[in-house]
Amino acid sequence: MPTRFRPDRQLTARMLATMFLLGLLYVGFIAALVVLLKSWIVVVVLVAGIAVAQYWFSDRVALFAMHAHEVSAEQHPQLHGVVDRLCATADMPKPRLAVANTDLPNAFATGRDADHTVLCVTTGLLRRLEPEELEAVLAHELSHVAHRDVAVITIASFLGVLAGLMVRFTLYSGMFRGRRDQNTAIIMIGVMAVSAAVYVLGFLLVRALSRYRELAADRSAALLTGHPSALASALTKVSGDIAKIPSRDLRTAESFNAFFFAPALGAGSSLSHLFSTHPSLERRLEQLAKISAQLGQSE
Repeated sequence: MPTRFRPDRQLTARMLATMFLLGLLYVGFIAALVVLLKSWIVVVVLVAGIAVAQYWFSDRVALFAMHAHEVSAEQHPQLHGVVDRLCATADMPKPRLAVANTDLPNAFATGRDADHTVLCVTTGLLRRLEPEELEAVLAHELSHVAHRDVAVITIASFLGVLAGLMVRFTLYSGMFRGRRDQNTAIIMIGVMAVSAAVYVLGFLLVRALSRYRELAADRSAALLTGHPSALASALTKVSGDIAKIPSRDLRTAESFNAFFFAPALGAGSSLSHLFSTHPSLERRLEQLAKISAQLGQSE
């Protein structure tokens, strides 16, 4: 559905290129599994089952994992009010809203399409941000929804999930607990090698796309609200506060980094650019400063 978020042709092109490459990888992976396991029925049932579960239940799984619950306008009038205004401005359907009771200051959107999307914020985020900053963060997440980032990342992440499950399946499946002849060992090594290679390639492709989509969402949010400085302030505040949260409290949230407004990383984390789901804070602030200058504002 068209919205007033500006179309991003570069983002669309990168999404199409990434999905094409992942599609080729997916076909090769399935073909390799059929050859190694010698049963296309088992492979098709396994792949189809995981794909359907991830596509249809991704929002429920994410809310469950983050201990979040949907909230009504009576429970969180300020949150609903801001989202109502932004959706009216952007001319887009309003997503369901949820709140996760955690001190981790963050937000994410999940769901298979614009009509089945949940926008979730944490109590830590609501407590820390000023109204303008909260509006900027919510606009960032709505941009993901409008540009179909949520569905694309969910689908793109499927290959990595499948490959990871195949490695575990190979290690713990009962078919390898019995007689360990040479053929069984070769099949086990082959499945693990193919799965590991697919996981790594899919991992890198998804992260390359994820970094650009974060910059695109920052840009769209800044232009929609007209307040790039509010988003810059929220980014600085959230990133700084996340770094102060104990690492043990961040571990359960790390798997959602590709969906988060800011990655759940501790102060001692030093992920290389190649493996990061988000561009650096400096890169994001630099872009917002340029947008602010274009709009005739000062940071």
